Amino acid sequence: MSSEKAKVCVIDDDDALRDSLTFLLRMAQIDVVGFASAAAFLDGLSGTHASCVITDVRMPEMSGIDLLRRLKELKIDVPVIVITGHGDVPMAVEAMKVGASDFLEKPFDDEVLLASVRAALKRQDGESKRNSDRADIEIKLATLSNRERDVLGGLVAGRANKQIAYDLGISPRTVEIYRANLMNKMHAGSLSELVRMALMVGIVDAD
Repeated sequence: MSSEKAKVCVIDDDDALRDSLTFLLRMAQIDVVGFASAAAFLDGLSGTHASCVITDVRMPEMSGIDLLRRLKELKIDVPVIVITGHGDVPMAVEAMKVGASDFLEKPFDDEVLLASVRAALKRQDGESKRNSDRADIEIKLATLSNRERDVLGGLVAGRANKQIAYDLGISPRTVEIYRANLMNKMHAGSLSELVRMALMVGIVDAD
């Protein structure tokens, strides 16, 4: 997901500041939606794909820190940028400890905010891509037979076909067939690509 298509959620009970931030992000070609409170944001989560959250740290009913804790409880992994007034820096530091990705002290420069948002979106994009890749590999792994997985384990361990054949009590030719089959099922163009995929999902030698 690029920053142009990512959804940034701005949460602030100060209407003027919220409108200013949403305008700034729209001018930067970043998709954005504003919420007057953390509760309103949480209520709208199911219909909003949040790629980044910008929240004031000091808000009535639910503070930015309370929001971070709630997101952690809900297992929602999204970068959160906390905005703080000068007297709230200790609170912002606490927010960092409970998961905020960054905090900005008011007044801040527009470019500082945009740089923080883009950095958060880039991290989120990378993590989303990794999660998607892992899920795709897991689906492919599920198509392998037990013997193909045994051969894969040997390949990841760096063993030659003859050694894998000896370990499994089969012929080297049979190992070659299993290897060709699993390369095909995993859509791997090379042995190195196959090994990278296996390592990405935590497949290691059982020994």
